Amino acid sequence: MKTKNELPECPVATCVQMIGSKWKLLILRNLLVRPWRFNELQKSIDGISQKVLTDSLRAMEADGLVLRTAYAEVPPRVEYSLTELGESLRPILAAMQQWGENYKDNQK
Repeated sequence: MKTKNELPECPVATCVQMIGSKWKLLILRNLLVRPWRFNELQKSIDGISQKVLTDSLRAMEADGLVLRTAYAEVPPRVEYSLTELGESLRPILAAMQQWGENYKDNQK
């Protein structure tokens, strides 16, 4: 996790830094539903490359938004889920979903 001194002064800029990419938002959207395995996430997010998914998950894990759980099984299994901090983004994504639905409803 970043220290307070490493974050932008502006709170909006801080939020954008944490979740501002298109891919991070779509990953969060999925993880709000349930834990996912890597390949499931990749298949469910149209157009995301393996590298971008890996980099995004690592960044969100480092920021404390995502928890990576590795199970000692054969074959190995890894699941990604939201931390409590990641879960706290639920109202933000719900507002974005509502805005998107309203926008689409008002288009001709």
